[in-house]
Amino acid sequence: MALVTQGQVVLITGASGGLGQVAIQSFKAAGWKVVAASRSPLETAPDDCVLPVPMDVTSKTSIESGVQEGLKKWGRIDCLINNAGLAKDNLLAQLDSDDWDGVLTVNLKGAFLCSQAVLRPMLKQRSGHIIHISSWSGRVGARGQANYAAAKAGLFGLTTSLAREVGSRNIRVNAVLPGVLPTKMTAHLGEARLKAYAEANVLGRINSLEEVGNFLASLASMQNVSGQIFQLDSRIGPWS
Repeated sequence: MALVTQGQVVLITGASGGLGQVAIQSFKAAGWKVVAASRSPLETAPDDCVLPVPMDVTSKTSIESGVQEGLKKWGRIDCLINNAGLAKDNLLAQLDSDDWDGVLTVNLKGAFLCSQAVLRPMLKQRSGHIIHISSWSGRVGARGQANYAAAKAGLFGLTTSLAREVGSRNIRVNAVLPGVLPTKMTAHLGEARLKAYAEANVLGRINSLEEVGNFLASLASMQNVSGQIFQLDSRIGPWS
């Protein structure tokens, strides 16, 4: 169960996706106000706790506009969830350069631009939390995912470097590896491949959206944790 935190504001990118939708509900249940940012229309209706804003994480202008809408509505941004993501899988020898650029731009540059935009109010507040949604693929690599793995691995470096830069201002920066989740991004994989992913977990199952959403809301409230990478499934990787 997430800690109840009244009056705090979280900005969630990729809010129209499966994890984004569940994260909205988890943060609402924990007492947060939510700036739900997405390029696509949200299924969640706006209410007193949710402010939908259009946002393209590849556009600095769009990001800054969305952040300003959140600040205008609630006066602060206490947490950013860099959840917007894109996958364009192919073997490297056959990978189109546009697909390389697109995946790196959304997953890595988008996180950089969004983090930069929320740092201004967070530095003024002397408080904040930035959480990057990374991936197991960034840790161990995956066949046919060189672009995605490179982007998600880049989030590890962004997490630890930024945590060192802003820790003295009481801003925490962490990354979460949610594991394989039942979302639109994985729907095309097919039953056999999803079964293989489940069998790679020592518990024999993949994670649930609700468990990840609740973890994000709990982590966002933690005051003494920064520069860490949290893996949320039961795959066991090498020490180094």
